Amino acid sequence: MSGSSIYKVIGLMSGTSGDGLDIAFCEFEKKDNWSFSIIESDTIPFPKKMGKKLKKSHLLKGQKLALLDVEFGNWMGDQVKYFLTKKSLSAQAVASHGHTVFHQPSKKLSLQIGNGWALHQSCGIPAINDFRMLDVQLGGQGAPLVPIGDQLLFGEHDYCINLGGIANISMNFDGKRIAFDICPFNLLLNHFAETCGKAYDKNGKLARKGKLLPKVLKDLNKLPFYQKVGAKSLGREDLDDYLKILEWSGAYKPENILHTLVVHYVEQIKKVLQPIPGKKPAILITGGGAYNNFFMEMFQNELAEDFEFIAADKTLINFKEALLFAFLGVLKIRGEVNCLASVTGASRDNCGGTTYGL
Repeated sequence: MSGSSIYKVIGLMSGTSGDGLDIAFCEFEKKDNWSFSIIESDTIPFPKKMGKKLKKSHLLKGQKLALLDVEFGNWMGDQVKYFLTKKSLSAQAVASHGHTVFHQPSKKLSLQIGNGWALHQSCGIPAINDFRMLDVQLGGQGAPLVPIGDQLLFGEHDYCINLGGIANISMNFDGKRIAFDICPFNLLLNHFAETCGKAYDKNGKLARKGKLLPKVLKDLNKLPFYQKVGAKSLGREDLDDYLKILEWSGAYKPENILHTLVVHYVEQIKKVLQPIPGKKPAILITGGGAYNNFFMEMFQNELAEDFEFIAADKTLINFKEALLFAFLGVLKIRGEVNCLASVTGASRDNCGGTTYGL
């Protein structure tokens, strides 16, 4: 497989938002540069019981967490096998992000469950997972991982922003690729939408109805995470700092919290976007947050004069991260760098991932 220049690989993404499994069957070809296409894709909602367990996975004790790791790996493998059979496709490998339970790089810990052996045996093709741990052991954040894909597949765009559970950005700076988490995104929006009986705030309608909470906005903008410079990443554990502000005595209406969060996100993302002399920088926005019309309107109104917004199609918005994990798997198969020290702060570039059946 390593001698080939064409790769057909499935990427799996189970993000921190916890709403389902993204599956993307992708083809990559290496000539002078890399090219790609997403041939088929789908999002599979988690079974109700499993979804609840995944959301609470950080609270589970050892044996129950280990069992969920295997259960989730088997379930993902079953979905891959069904997907390939249904679409009459054949893949060389599957590359999985897994479901993040703990992300504490300062303690050299980042745990994504979805057991690799279970995944491999259930789907019947080679599997690759655990992309973060090597980088964490090298002193890095283990995140974001996708910037190598942004560099090699989307290099024509000046800024790549992903609005998933967490908002992150990838860009070239002084001849190097840099990337970092900017702020939470759907993790908090979904949390407060649920208090209104909604799984998420569709099109940002709830946030649009709300009113700004000036003191809350001020307190959010002063959080310690925003004072950090260089490589930095957010985990579920970091949300406590936000929730202490947002859930104060239950005094705030959810619509007002959602509105204030959107304003906060616009301000924080705007802060990290630097104009590029002599050109109008191109911004590619993907991830579920791209469907939050209220956020997108506010964001574009703030930046439209100085930046060009690239219209991504629905497939790319929904499956870019799954695509890029498939690409990380291809780079692993080739034994090439798939994690950049300039992004994560590790002691060196590295080729992360654990392989099963390769």
